[in-house]
Amino acid sequence: MSVIPLVFTSGWASGINAYAVVLLLGLFGATGVSDEVPAALQRTDVLIVAGVLFLCEAVADKIPYVDSFWDTAHTVIRPVAGAVIAALLAGESGSLPELAAGAIGGSTALMSHLVKAGTRMAVNTSPEPFSNVGMSIAEDLGVAGVVTFAIFNPVAAAIIAAVLLVLGIVTVVFLASRIRRFLRRRAQRREEKRLAGTGGHWPPG
Repeated sequence: MSVIPLVFTSGWASGINAYAVVLLLGLFGATGVSDEVPAALQRTDVLIVAGVLFLCEAVADKIPYVDSFWDTAHTVIRPVAGAVIAALLAGESGSLPELAAGAIGGSTALMSHLVKAGTRMAVNTSPEPFSNVGMSIAEDLGVAGVVTFAIFNPVAAAIIAAVLLVLGIVTVVFLASRIRRFLRRRAQRREEKRLAGTGGHWPPG
C-alpha cells in the first residue's frame, strides 16, 4: 500500500497538467533521481511528446477563453492520464493492484480537473488577461513542486495535494455565481456568431 500517496498525488497533478506530470516523472526516472518511475514513462519518445504538449498547454492555458476550451477538450484526457500513470506506478511497485490504483488516480484527476476548469471559468469573467497568466503560472509551479516533493516524501506531498484539492472545491463552490455568468456569456456569444452567420436575421418562420 506504500504507493498510494504517490498515486494520489500524481492523480491530483494530472487533473491540472497531465503532460507536466509525465514529463517530470519521466525525467526523474531517466536521470536516476527515482527508482519508482516506470520505464514506460522514461522512454525518449514519451518525453518528447510530453514536452511538446506541455509547451502547447503552457501557451493555451494563459489565454482567456482558450484555456476553458482547452480544459473542455481535456475532460477525458486528464482523468485517463491520471489513471494510466497511477496503474503504471502500482505495477512498478507491486504493492497495489493496478486496477485499484487506476481508479484512485483517475478519480482524483477528474476531481482536480473539474476544480481547475471551474476556477478558470470564474477567472474568465474578469476583463483583463493577467489573472489567467497568474493562475496558470501558479498551477504549473504547484504541480512541479508537489510532484517533485512526492518523489522524496510521498506521504507529505499527498497531504498537501489533498488540502489543495479540498480548498479548490470550496473555491469553486464559492465562485459558482461567476461560473454561471461565464456560461451565460459563452452561450450568448455562440448565439451572436450563429446570427452573424445567417446575416443577422432570424430565419423566416
